[in-house]
Amino acid sequence: MGQKEKMINLTEGSVAKGLWEFTLPLMLGQLLQQLYNVADAWVIGNYADNASFAAVSAGGSLTFLVVGFFNGISIGGGVVISRYFGAKDHKNVSKAIHTNVLFGLIASILATVLTVWLTPQMLVWMQTPENVIPYSITYFRIYFAGVSMIILYNIFMAVMRAVGDSIHPLYYLCVSSVVNVILDLVLVAGMHKGVAGAAIATVVSQGLSAILCLIRMQKTGGYMRIHLSQLKYDGPMMKQVLYQGLPAGIQNSALSLGNIVVQSNINSFGEFAMSGLGAHSKIEGFVFIPIISVSNALSTLVSQNLGAGKVDRAKKGAFIGMAASMVITVFMGIGMYILAPYLIGIFTSEPQSVEYGVVFMRTVTIFYLFLTFTHEAIGILRGLGKSVIPMIGMFGFWCVGRILYVTIALHFIPDFRVICWAYPITWTCTTVTFAIVLSRTRWKIY
Repeated sequence: MGQKEKMINLTEGSVAKGLWEFTLPLMLGQLLQQLYNVADAWVIGNYADNASFAAVSAGGSLTFLVVGFFNGISIGGGVVISRYFGAKDHKNVSKAIHTNVLFGLIASILATVLTVWLTPQMLVWMQTPENVIPYSITYFRIYFAGVSMIILYNIFMAVMRAVGDSIHPLYYLCVSSVVNVILDLVLVAGMHKGVAGAAIATVVSQGLSAILCLIRMQKTGGYMRIHLSQLKYDGPMMKQVLYQGLPAGIQNSALSLGNIVVQSNINSFGEFAMSGLGAHSKIEGFVFIPIISVSNALSTLVSQNLGAGKVDRAKKGAFIGMAASMVITVFMGIGMYILAPYLIGIFTSEPQSVEYGVVFMRTVTIFYLFLTFTHEAIGILRGLGKSVIPMIGMFGFWCVGRILYVTIALHFIPDFRVICWAYPITWTCTTVTFAIVLSRTRWKIY
């Protein structure tokens, strides 16, 4: 099919239909990602020991500290691309794409060197139990050695989605997911490579997705084609990309830093707490499918429509997306609360691990309404070109606030439930803050 058949212009036609058609591939893509995350966890949980499972499960915050930063940059860069796309300024669309890719190439080299070098020290800072550290070092050094592929994959996907193509990233994610599961079964279950096999499977599969995205962009041609001669520094465009993307990257890293501190406190309760919370995170990943998909879609929709001078349409789309995602996640939270023991039991049969996971799940699920509102508000604010506001809010509450709460509260009440409440408290604070900000924000044409 041609380029026009695969790209969705969110500035025309039915708002609800356009938003749904654009968001559905994002949701399916998120679902596939979560399924192969679950495959990692299930294979390791069933074909390796509990320490290996704990090592991989507890590493989400650490990987997101790095990947989340660059993913935030790519999302911010996508907002810039969407703005020019909505205004039909294809010359600047191409310039913004090349600026994003150049940034990704440079960042990939720096990220690889620093993360491979610092992995052991970061694990010590996280208070990782001694029996888990060897497994963690193996997993993360392999993962970070291939982090360049993951960073470039996120950038290419953000570029394609910014111009309305959410279908092809889904296709490539399908291929990646199948490859990941096959490699998991071969390397971990078949060849007994443990955490090393899981890390190799993740890097290879995401690297394949990056290559497929690049091939598609080259075949599409026009403003989507990458020309090596145009991969050069453009000060004004880089300033725009960093202005929109850097706050999002800092926000993601700040969130991850807060979670790392929380994770270090979870780790202090032992490997059963680590594996129990790891199991919960795999289930909760499904809740984030509609949340993150709609948030990313709203950034594109709002940015495209403001670029096209359609303020009312941008507002209508924001309301529809926000309401739909909140309804979906509330029902998912209810189901998780009821089925908590069975869901945690999918990944671990250790009674203590299941107990920790159930306590955490039944504490946070009743607050998913606030979690959803926060993320959709972030998507809207990014589309409005106000990436700094979510950064400040998330850094203040989800990083500093969460760290202060856990550190002080655990000092006086050394109970695992104290950690569980760190999340609902910070979700509620950001919801109130972003609701006030959105009610007072002026929606203006770029």
